[in-house]
Amino acid sequence: MTTTTSLQGDIAAVEAATTELMATARRLADADIEAPSLCDGWTRGHVLAHLSRNADAIGRLVRWAVTGERHEMYPGGPGARDAEIAAGAHRGAEEQLRDLTSSAQELADRLPSLAHGIVVPEVEGRGGVTMVAADLPFMRLREVVFHHVDLDAGYSFDDVDGELLARFIADALRRLGGDAETSGFTVRTAEGDEWTFGDGGVSVAGTRAGVLLWLARRVPDRIDVDGPPPELPRGA
Repeated sequence: MTTTTSLQGDIAAVEAATTELMATARRLADADIEAPSLCDGWTRGHVLAHLSRNADAIGRLVRWAVTGERHEMYPGGPGARDAEIAAGAHRGAEEQLRDLTSSAQELADRLPSLAHGIVVPEVEGRGGVTMVAADLPFMRLREVVFHHVDLDAGYSFDDVDGELLARFIADALRRLGGDAETSGFTVRTAEGDEWTFGDGGVSVAGTRAGVLLWLARRVPDRIDVDGPPPELPRGA
């Protein structure tokens, strides 16, 4: 259960992570925007455009949660979402930064309203997935941190607070829990954590940052596995 204290902590964490993201975005030149990101098929411009539109989307869900008035996360559905990202991907660095800044500020102004009273405890996200309204700040936090890493511009999971990394790993495993095709494994980190997925299966070891890179972005370069690496579904 999300408490007011943890909700406020997540809101503060979003602000801190956004500040770090902006610092990276300010260093990008026009030529950098067109370079590939760690998201398959996306340039850095696609990632930045997505982050801006995701801020808008989370903001719509916050309005739903605190007013009771239904708002679609992405009006027009997945196709409209993808079209908006594609349309914004090739803008210059300055325009990207303006959009990123204004959309993030608008969301920052809205998020605190969740701590003052949630009218609708569950809202509907992309694809009809039900979301707990109090989890919206954490969802935005995950988007900001993961896609900051995806920019491949000097920021990595090694730069993320250790406790937050552990929380992201637990969240990734929870979301993976709905996939019956994934073989079991046990995660052990250098920091002393242990998580079991399914029947435990093979052992996966690494730092928290390395394990999250594998779980979140399917990059196995920084983990050690004592058997065939479990195949993770795309996008889990």
